[in-house]
Amino acid sequence: MILLINDVLSGDDVAKVTDKLAAIKFVDGTTTAGWHAKLVKNNLQADRQQPEYAPLNKAVTDALLRHPVFRMAARPRHITPLLFSRYRDAMEYGTHVDDPIMYNMRSDISFTLALADPSSYDGGELVMETSGGEQSYKLKPGQMIMYPSTTLHRVTPVTKGERVSAVGWCQSYVRDAAQREILYDLDIARRGIFEREKKSRDFDIISRSHANLLRMWMDG
Repeated sequence: MILLINDVLSGDDVAKVTDKLAAIKFVDGTTTAGWHAKLVKNNLQADRQQPEYAPLNKAVTDALLRHPVFRMAARPRHITPLLFSRYRDAMEYGTHVDDPIMYNMRSDISFTLALADPSSYDGGELVMETSGGEQSYKLKPGQMIMYPSTTLHRVTPVTKGERVSAVGWCQSYVRDAAQREILYDLDIARRGIFEREKKSRDFDIISRSHANLLRMWMDG
């Protein structure tokens, strides 16, 4: 499931994050790339050794974990430290698949949180290869896209301006992407029933099925 999530950060929060990033040193992005991805990765990333990084990482991660859509769709068990990245001056990230193990955890879900207005830069689309063909995304500030880490994807060259984003990976309590999508759909349906009928018989039955499937499919 490829899912766009709106308003992970508010406009004010995006401004605060970008202001803090302006004070952080950025380094060559290949330092965090796998051996094959180094050949196609050309960007800059915030130096995580800077003292400003840890509180910024926590603030953005906490905002992500508070978002109900992310929690429903990802079933997050662990989230990696975030990579705050910049693309400019024709920088790009060629076609690659994310490593299966990131920061000593299994990567089930990849996500990109936009921090720059898409009208402020040219290029920089996130392109996914799917069974239905390529899909291209250019997100609004504070908007996030999440997708299975098994997906081939790339970032097209930024030919004008600067693309700024936060990237991370999640290990889910539910390893299988198809099972996560079923649980997400059931959760959306039962919440819709609750809004219309409150705690009805239909709500209780779907909630039971949702809970029991989660018990069946939980990893560990």
